[in-house]
Amino acid sequence: MKRSREIILLSHCILNANSKVEGLSEYSGVLFELTNLIIKRGIGIIQLPCPEMLMYGIKRWGHVKEQFDTPYFREKCRKLIQPIVNQLIDYKNSGYKILGVIGIDGSPSCGVNKTCSGNWGGEFLNNKLLVDKIHNLKFINASGIFIEEMKKIFRENNLSISFTALDETNINGSINKIKEFLDKSKSFEEEM
Repeated sequence: MKRSREIILLSHCILNANSKVEGLSEYSGVLFELTNLIIKRGIGIIQLPCPEMLMYGIKRWGHVKEQFDTPYFREKCRKLIQPIVNQLIDYKNSGYKILGVIGIDGSPSCGVNKTCSGNWGGEFLNNKLLVDKIHNLKFINASGIFIEEMKKIFRENNLSISFTALDETNINGSINKIKEFLDKSKSFEEEM
């Protein structure tokens, strides 16, 4: 049986937009354009777990990186990624190519190049500073907490894996960059 022996890791919501905070998804269920590209190239897919969905559920509010930057959340992220790391080590030792991880820019968990930041938190009811807090939310050039922990645990296990991201404010541009990323990853692996 012929295998591509190539694998890509996808943030959970690329394959299941239903896991996103209500109102944030720019696609209905599966990001077809991206997944179709990966499937046509014969690349195997590992769907990463969604730490936000697992810990806070579907009715959660949007969060910022600072809310997740706690020892507890980081520990839970590491526990969620460990079974995936074990698979990746086995794949690597068996000659498979791990092409990379595709995250979701803007996410406080899965952002690769940018994440949502701000002094967000506290009680909503009768909060006189709520409007100011909303207006001070911003994107910063940093990774989300889940991606930070994933990078650490990859380094600890000698897994050299590249990261790229989907930016939902520019899906078509992101898909073009991901095409280039996949081409570059494939070329890099062939040279080795």
